[in-house]
Amino acid sequence: MKKEIVFTKNTILNSKKYAKRRDLLSVLLKDNQTYTTSQIEKLMADFMKKGKVK
Repeated sequence: MKKEIVFTKNTILNSKKYAKRRDLLSVLLKDNQTYTTSQIEKLMADFMKKGKVK
C-alpha cells in the first residue's frame, strides 16, 4: 500500500499548485492538521457542491 505524502496548511497555502484556491483553502483547512492531496481535492469538491443552488 502506497502512503500519500501529507502537507501542513501553511505548506499548501504557499504551494504553486493551489495558488488560485488559496483564499478558499485558508478557510477550509485547519491550522494544526495535515492533509493529503486527495483530502484537499475532496474538501474543495464538497465545498463547491454545497455552494450550488438547487
